[in-house]
Amino acid sequence: MSVKSVHARQIFDSRGNPTVEVEVTTAKGVFRADVPSGASTGIHEALELRDKVQTEYLGKGVLKAVENVVKIIGPALVESGLNVVDQRAIDNFLLELDGTPNKSKLGANAILGVSIAVAKAGATEKNVPLFVHFADLAGSKKPFVLPVPSFNVINGGSHAGNKLAMQEFMIMPTGASSFTEAMKIGSEVYHTLKGVIKAKYGQDATNVGDEGGFAPNIQDNAEGLELLVTAIEKAGYTGKVKIAMDCAASEFYVDGKYDLDFKNPNSDPEKRITGQELSELYKSFSEKYPVVSIEDAFDQDDWENWSHLLENSSYQLVGDDLTVTNPKRIATAIEKKACNALLLKVNQIGTITESIQAALDSQAAGWGVMVSHRSGETEDTTIADLVVGLRTGQIKTGAPCRSERLAKLNQLLRIEEQLGDQAIYAGENFRKAHEL
Repeated sequence: MSVKSVHARQIFDSRGNPTVEVEVTTAKGVFRADVPSGASTGIHEALELRDKVQTEYLGKGVLKAVENVVKIIGPALVESGLNVVDQRAIDNFLLELDGTPNKSKLGANAILGVSIAVAKAGATEKNVPLFVHFADLAGSKKPFVLPVPSFNVINGGSHAGNKLAMQEFMIMPTGASSFTEAMKIGSEVYHTLKGVIKAKYGQDATNVGDEGGFAPNIQDNAEGLELLVTAIEKAGYTGKVKIAMDCAASEFYVDGKYDLDFKNPNSDPEKRITGQELSELYKSFSEKYPVVSIEDAFDQDDWENWSHLLENSSYQLVGDDLTVTNPKRIATAIEKKACNALLLKVNQIGTITESIQAALDSQAAGWGVMVSHRSGETEDTTIADLVVGLRTGQIKTGAPCRSERLAKLNQLLRIEEQLGDQAIYAGENFRKAHEL
């Protein structure tokens, strides 16, 4: 079944910034996809096309990307007659139409919108749920695996107005018996944490950041970890809930060193630390707290410190800005032994096919794969189906708060209910879920 028409419009993401929405129409119906957008973006990501007209939407309009879908991609795709079930053929067609290495001609946001909408059309054409279609495209084995959610409950870095340098402090209910129980645990710890923060820092410290986590005005990263441990214990889940961090260290990398006071315009250059000293800090965290995963521990091009940390640690070391879901960057990271897990963000690379390939390459190297939202999200739930279809066993999509985050988590509850005993929960095996 081929595409009958393609439409696009400018909508708004969870931060109130413009983003792209695409609708692909086939004989079976209209299939809609919304494109997310990140705040801390790696310099190696595919290009998100913005209008840059400062007098409109503060330069963040996406009308050019929308126009590229309506005037260039749409007509070409309709004329091609390609079958929506053949995701690879359509994605390759889109890549050829763009013709640049980083999708800068048509925009990764334009291309991704079409790619996701086509995937939804393909699933309906086959009369299967989207996660089954993704599993078919990836050649995944059965049973299906429900992921451990990594809830971002304390926000820092570029996502929050506090002094905290490290961007995300997350809880992972690895000791749950199902995704449904993981949601129960996550929700209870989140609300307990709110009480802990309110008692210690006051009511205004419980305002939430872009991803639904709290942003208390603390500066010491260990204090963030301490709050998590207190909340986990108070909620009665010690041992069942582990901690993950996203340091987003590229954000505080200055002249070859790391500035943990980077949000202070008058920060003291003398207090900046070396990659080696930052490694020691991570070591102290992992010895004192139940930290099982650290993401973007160093700058996106600080390969030497990445490799050193991987060699001297046992927790999951996730590449995000380092790898940007890009097969070439992933291959380099595998070769340099820089990390042992991929953060999979579909909008970093720009098509479903390339996203699936990035996951398969990583899994083949023995890595873990964590599927991820972006800080600027929409109500689109594609990544929930993707994480199940690819059997990656772990997803981060914010706190159990804010509807654009819950949209994905609620979709996973539906999928678990639909699958019943045909699915297993990744639990403690989240790093090797594809082998279960």
